[in-house]
Amino acid sequence: MTSTPHAASRGKVAVLGAGSWGTAFSIVLADGGNDVTLWARREEVAAAINAERENADYLHGIQLPPTVSATHDIEKALHGADVVVLATPSQTLRDNLTTWAPFIEPDAVMVSLMKGVELGTLNRMSEVIHQVTDAGPERIAVISGPNLAKEIARREPAASVVACADEDVARMLQARCHSPAFRPYTSVDVLGCELGGAYKNVVGLGVGMAVGLGFGDNTTASLITRGLAETARLAMKLGANPLTLMGLAGLGDLVATCSSPLSRNRSFGEKLGRGLSTDEIYASTRQVAEGAKSCSSLRALAEKSDCDAPVARYVDDVVAGRMTATEMMDTILARDTKSEME
Repeated sequence: MTSTPHAASRGKVAVLGAGSWGTAFSIVLADGGNDVTLWARREEVAAAINAERENADYLHGIQLPPTVSATHDIEKALHGADVVVLATPSQTLRDNLTTWAPFIEPDAVMVSLMKGVELGTLNRMSEVIHQVTDAGPERIAVISGPNLAKEIARREPAASVVACADEDVARMLQARCHSPAFRPYTSVDVLGCELGGAYKNVVGLGVGMAVGLGFGDNTTASLITRGLAETARLAMKLGANPLTLMGLAGLGDLVATCSSPLSRNRSFGEKLGRGLSTDEIYASTRQVAEGAKSCSSLRALAEKSDCDAPVARYVDDVVAGRMTATEMMDTILARDTKSEME
């Protein structure tokens, strides 16, 4: 399925982070009628994007629309942007945003594409944005859903959730990123969307381990279902709407992450299941698997909330090298039986 940018631009958007998802979402925004400036951490990446009209390092062979330009100059990227999309790895957000904040327009809406929980503080990304910029909830939004970057970049049909405490702002962002191939829905449940997005990465690691061990669909379906129950349990304890976890930002994102070989977290888990160590996997790729970084934070958040979270606990143990993937599966099966509704 193909689409072309709208004839008239509706504003300037800065996308900070030229990895797979930041670049793919730049295409969505351009197709929605926006002028997009994509900030790249490496100057040579920005230059190559402008010269070749593709981000060969992350989305080789996919042409970028003419209304997407790239820069390594953060001040240039942010100047005049009324929407700022944050697409960096979760664990680098605080340091990056501290540097970027002085250049963000005073009324700009900041949108998180990140799916993680900060190590140490256990803050969600929207909380980090508020702490660093002092922006109110009406200026902070998240976008989450079953959005594998390569498929989005190829303009395959997809849907997602735009969540902001201010429903009018959510609708504004919905209009800005709605295109023939990308259908956004609105929500005011920022908490539920963020937890669903972060937790599905951890479940995806566990499912990947099962695949790497050679197990089939029964095993993976069981892990997906129990992982979703675990996610909903924690989200409800923290005040999220449980229906959010049944929607695109919950179940939808979880299914895409756990079922697709394009998922970095599932692929990372498969390598763990085949016996590679976390350090060996990190050494073999430049892509970030957010679940490997956030599993200890989600485990700690669940423990702090007195929430039973065996999937997060055991995945964290495997990632940290305290347990093998085989031992994880054996331990899960050895847990005491109980009612499914407990």
